[in-house]
Amino acid sequence: MASAECLHAEKLALVRGGRLLFEQLSFSVRPGEALLVTGRNGAGKSSLLRLVAGLLEASEGVVANPFATALLASEPALKPDRTVAAELAFWAGLDGAGAGTLQAAAEAMAVTALMEFRCGQLSSGQRQRVALARTIASGAKLWLLDEPSSTLDAASEMRLLDAVAAHLAAGGLVMAATHQPLPFPGARELGL
Repeated sequence: MASAECLHAEKLALVRGGRLLFEQLSFSVRPGEALLVTGRNGAGKSSLLRLVAGLLEASEGVVANPFATALLASEPALKPDRTVAAELAFWAGLDGAGAGTLQAAAEAMAVTALMEFRCGQLSSGQRQRVALARTIASGAKLWLLDEPSSTLDAASEMRLLDAVAAHLAAGGLVMAATHQPLPFPGARELGL
């Protein structure tokens, strides 16, 4: 049953490119909870996140998402010619995040030293950390994370885990598509 306090999906089916990715998929996520979406390549994990974000329409079923949502896609959408500072400021402006929120997010993902670098100069792990900082600064209650740790080193993965734990403790929700184990606090698993 859908409620204003819950992300809820009921009997979802999704067909893309003439191929059925999943059907009869139901789940709920409440504030303070994390859901890990697992499955083989091509099972529809990324598509499910896009569906929850409202970027795709379900072939069948319904999604009730009453929360402000931030989507971290598998490829961080960063303008290569923009500096990290300008990129984060642009997204913070769209999200209505204040300078303090942006600074705290940059510190959480250790990107403050990268602020004057152009995004195109960054390694894949650095780009991922910038994209995670953007997600943290968004102020969104629901974080949709597509392979959030795939390019991170061990120290950066710990920063991600700390950020997720703090978000959940503050009543946020996280739904993450992953191939790798992610020890998010109390996370449940949804296999596709």
